[in-house]
Amino acid sequence: MAIYLIRHAKAGSRSAWTESDSLRPLDETGRRQALTIGEEWTHGKPAAVFSSPRLRCVQTVEPLAHCFDMQVQIEPDMEEDTPFERALRVVEEAADGTVFCSHGDVIPEVIDALIRRGMNVNGMSGALRKGAMFVLHRENGRFVTADYVPPPGV
Repeated sequence: MAIYLIRHAKAGSRSAWTESDSLRPLDETGRRQALTIGEEWTHGKPAAVFSSPRLRCVQTVEPLAHCFDMQVQIEPDMEEDTPFERALRVVEEAADGTVFCSHGDVIPEVIDALIRRGMNVNGMSGALRKGAMFVLHRENGRFVTADYVPPPGV
């Protein structure tokens, strides 16, 4: 099996949001992306579904968790601005089949660290888009390849 890293779906404008950024929700496109992620999931039942504490991340994976009658668990070490070493440790210690939802700063730093350790990435060209996912494949405890899955078209 694999580990799944999902960047949160499209959220409302950071600059237009007047409340705490941790409470910024998905916008309409993001809600459709989140529903599609859940409805089109083809990777079997997750071992667990974890999310950054930020609302937009939780909302991204709630439909997926709901499809499997699971709860989204909060993982503080996947929150925005978390040092990559902490996020990387969480990913490395996760059981096969675990899903994480995080941010556009955390996920690329984790992927870059794994590339430095010899992991190959397939299918990515350009920036990590909102709602996109990396499927990390592990062999003998080491991540060897990752497949980039573009965000759902909605």
